[in-house]
Amino acid sequence: MAKVLIAGASRGIGLELAKQHAAAGNEVIACARDPQGAKLLAEAAGGNDKITVEQLDVADPASVDAAAKRLSGPIDELYVVAGAVGGMKQSLDDIDIQEWHRTLDVNTIGPFLVARAFKPHLAESGNGKLMIITSQLAASTWPFGGLYIYGTTKAAVNKVGQILALDWKEDPITVSLMHPGYVKTDMGGPNAEITAEESASGIRSVMAGLTKAESGKFYKWNGEIHPW
Repeated sequence: MAKVLIAGASRGIGLELAKQHAAAGNEVIACARDPQGAKLLAEAAGGNDKITVEQLDVADPASVDAAAKRLSGPIDELYVVAGAVGGMKQSLDDIDIQEWHRTLDVNTIGPFLVARAFKPHLAESGNGKLMIITSQLAASTWPFGGLYIYGTTKAAVNKVGQILALDWKEDPITVSLMHPGYVKTDMGGPNAEITAEESASGIRSVMAGLTKAESGKFYKWNGEIHPW
């Protein structure tokens, strides 16, 4: 049985990861920015002794550090799923600069804060695995214009993941980056290509097979390496 922490488990892919890991018999710490408002997560956790709900806002350093102090013991798998689109104003001539700053806190700095705070928990596992959910829009190989806010903040977090893998080379922690697919969630919309169930299942399969030799790599949900 693995101990799994999911930062951003209130809905979508994060919620589905929590459900699937619990169904597999793993101990799940499902984190949400606003647990009181996370109704779907509350429903999933209700009566399920495998899921514990914790407050964690990746964009708030104090919240991240407090959660790391509350939670003791090793963590085998940590998924940073929480993310933000960055609003509708993302074109060259119509962009919300304040939203860009806010989204940078969530998409780029947030995963760094989580990695830093929970490094001791991952190391204590002896084979800790950190996966940051990012996007194919982070890749320079993906020709897609617009979405300056989302694309740049996801590209930046890919670099964060790569640097973590290098800096933790001597630590018993594997770092990975994951494009979850174009998923039918609140963010992806109803016309996306795959369901949250399909995405989460693929993500879990990749996570299970990771070894230290793969640390720092960028994956697709189906296990393929994503060029970037």
